[in-house]
Amino acid sequence: MTEQTRVAVTERPWMNRDLSAGQRSELLLAAMTAREKVGQLIQPFGWMTYSRQGGKAELTESFKEQVRAGDVGSLYGTLRADPWTGVTLATGLSPAEGAEAVNEIQRYAVEYSRLGVPLLIGEECSHGHMAIGGTVFPVPLAIGSTWNVDLYRDMCRAVAAETRAQGGAATYSPVLDVVRDPRWGRTEECFGEDPFLIGEMAVASVEGLQGQRLDARDSVAATLKHFAGYGASEGGRNAGPVHMGWRELLEVDLYPFERAVRAGAASIMPAYNEIDGVPCTTNERLLGGILRGEWGFDGPVITDCGAIDMLAAGHDTAEDGEDAALQSLRAGIDMEMSGEMFGRHLLAAFEAGRLEADVLDRAALRVLKLKFRLGLFESPYADAQRAADIIGSEEHVRLARALAAESVVLLKNDGGVLPLAGSTGRVAVIGPNADRGYNQLGDYTSPQPEGSVATVLRGLTERLGAERVSYAPGCRIRGESREGFARALECAAEADAVVLVMGGSSARDFGEGTIDLRTGASMVTGEAVSDMDCGEGIDRMTLGLSGVQLDLIREVSAAASGKPVAVVYIGGRPVVEPWVEDHVPALLQAWYPGQEGGHAIADILLGDVNPSGRLTISVPKHVGQLPVHYLGKRSRGKRYLEDDSKPRYPFGYGLSYTSFEYSDLELSQSRLAPAEIEAGGRATVSVTVRNTGERAGAEVVQLYVSDAVSAATRPANELKGFRKVWLEPGESRQVNFDIGAEQLRYIGPELVSVVEPGLFRLRIGRHVQDTHSIDFIVGEE
Repeated sequence: MTEQTRVAVTERPWMNRDLSAGQRSELLLAAMTAREKVGQLIQPFGWMTYSRQGGKAELTESFKEQVRAGDVGSLYGTLRADPWTGVTLATGLSPAEGAEAVNEIQRYAVEYSRLGVPLLIGEECSHGHMAIGGTVFPVPLAIGSTWNVDLYRDMCRAVAAETRAQGGAATYSPVLDVVRDPRWGRTEECFGEDPFLIGEMAVASVEGLQGQRLDARDSVAATLKHFAGYGASEGGRNAGPVHMGWRELLEVDLYPFERAVRAGAASIMPAYNEIDGVPCTTNERLLGGILRGEWGFDGPVITDCGAIDMLAAGHDTAEDGEDAALQSLRAGIDMEMSGEMFGRHLLAAFEAGRLEADVLDRAALRVLKLKFRLGLFESPYADAQRAADIIGSEEHVRLARALAAESVVLLKNDGGVLPLAGSTGRVAVIGPNADRGYNQLGDYTSPQPEGSVATVLRGLTERLGAERVSYAPGCRIRGESREGFARALECAAEADAVVLVMGGSSARDFGEGTIDLRTGASMVTGEAVSDMDCGEGIDRMTLGLSGVQLDLIREVSAAASGKPVAVVYIGGRPVVEPWVEDHVPALLQAWYPGQEGGHAIADILLGDVNPSGRLTISVPKHVGQLPVHYLGKRSRGKRYLEDDSKPRYPFGYGLSYTSFEYSDLELSQSRLAPAEIEAGGRATVSVTVRNTGERAGAEVVQLYVSDAVSAATRPANELKGFRKVWLEPGESRQVNFDIGAEQLRYIGPELVSVVEPGLFRLRIGRHVQDTHSIDFIVGEE
């Protein structure tokens, strides 16, 4: 490269490390042409920039041309591997090769772009880096069920380390949507239905992903999504309209985002949906007034893929692509994933005078500032050896197993069926999710090498020995075939105990073929056979088991009459099957537990791990009860003609192999009844929890607040604190919660946060419907 095609190093004042990221960004922006500024806002698909040639990445000529012209500033999913990208185990790159591929990309950008600006590499990391070899952790719905913020923070540190080791500098996670309707296919990507719990996880994710410094070798920029209201879509249909008032939006859906923004989150992704007729990608009140105005956020805002195009073809609030691009940029969008609309229209609009210079500069500046904060100008390259060492490491695998173990929720255990007695002879493992690895991973998962996923069958076989375990798939997740029933019934009849592993699948077509229902053997038929009934874009009308799974459970239960029978649900949303609830003695909800899920579930079934997961999403008795989330208003009614409105399993619910007792609930301020806290004051509420059983275990102590009388209607109960405590048999511990404005305030009639004087009730207990209460009064100012 010659001096004529590059700006000399001495002419690059933005490379002065003594200046702030903001100052350096301003200097670099001043040296850019309009085309280069637009280029910073464009994020093409990264996997299309190279092809694999003998284990190495060869850059495409079209990508090189984009770089030389200044038409690209970022790449999406450079290392993403899945059926959507078409990247497979055969065509994809190993961890070290992936790092080397990113280095080739960055080297070309640094050496052949006019100003030597590195690219921002953005990756999907919802429950692990979505690249070949990355550790696959439990999905967020399972993570929420752990109620273990510290463990989740450790997971985020691991995910950040694996991603940055390959050169990924930003992640499009965490997902902070509040789920209102679990028929929504993306329920699995969310932590649950409660904004406070999601807020705690949100802060942990920012702390874990971003670490102490964004420019560290094990930190990545967190992108909060989907901003906002995405989990409240009409009918649980993905990206559907959201019918919500501003008070609810501010109080519920925006709460986790505000917590994460104030924790220092680097980036934001708006949602596809509209709120009260205004698409989130052009919602100036949301993006400007709240995000940037009230919260002071100054990082880049990036769209989801295809969101700008929806303005002209879906929402129909823009006349054409250029109108859509200009509307979104003016509203506060800074970068477009895919770059399709921005790349096609912005430069021409600027040159024709239809795009204001300050609007373009504002967006480009935010992108550049993040690049400087990430240290990309000083360290644009990955360490291939570090990638090989850290990605999928034993430490991360152990962490995945610990998270899976804490995420499993014991819903039912009549007669103490679980754990299975050590004297149990032969165990029949039956069901379509018993030995299908991809079915326990969830959506947004990369192809997995043979043997990398521990299924329930594998977990039990490794523990008990092959001679004590029999297996039959029985049926598929979907489909009407019963040809596997006969073998399943034989297994049940011959066994001393039965474990039915049922549920759903978010597995896309990874080319693994189908399964012989009579033998359980994998078959390659040449035809794509999908069992997917959950995941992005897979919304349902019901919450029942798909296919003939319920029929299989009924027949196996009859064949195993008098024997211990347990059902394990693996899936991405709650299952509502009254027959199972009424007739099967033991029930475990495992969600999608990740690559170590089979080991974790086996540990619980056999009693080596005491289940400590608790629901973060209410499980209805019938789909007709929806919405059934616990955060409903007092005025929403008590029953239907057919039944009451209570869920079968409430928010916060979960059983243990031991028992816990609560006592000595008191408020520090006063022993009077009710106690009084002066306006603006603080107090401490405490309770003693004792393990009254014979096994060590963990209890999730939950604090709910109820405002007796308020100017605007309130939910009956609101989660405002929780602690997960580990207790040996007979051990007691005092658990304390601080009470102040943060726990008592709400969005009042003027749409501002207020703490109103009057009577409040604190409830502490095992779940929202099993609590002990104490009253107190907040005094007048």
